[in-house]
Amino acid sequence: MMQTNEVFQADTRFDRGLEKLREIDGAAGERVIASLADVAPDLARYVIEFGFGDIYSRGILSLKEREIATVAALVALGNAQPQLKVHIHGALNVGCTRQEVMEIIMQMAVYAGFPAALNGAFAAKEVFSERDQSVA
Repeated sequence: MMQTNEVFQADTRFDRGLEKLREIDGAAGERVIASLADVAPDLARYVIEFGFGDIYSRGILSLKEREIATVAALVALGNAQPQLKVHIHGALNVGCTRQEVMEIIMQMAVYAGFPAALNGAFAAKEVFSERDQSVA
């Protein structure tokens, strides 16, 4: 019987997705996927194959544009703080500035409400602090 890791290695969608995940989120994205290994390895595979291998790998939008959309959507959801933090890191990794991230969050106050925007701002504050501490 083939092990899950062997299936992952043989699948080009998975390889393409893992490469894109690393490009955007680096170690943080890999930690999220690894944390699913013992409880939902198939979900981890779907996230990589579909989300990153199929969608993020399309050439129509830049990675920066995709992360802007993703941060906006996660802020608007209002209940996805861990994922929002990963994607704020991702947005910064692909060229967004802190000012742009905060502007995205403020824009969501208009459409998703102030509670969602406030939660987004606090998530961004945590991400900015983590990044500042890693530089120091």
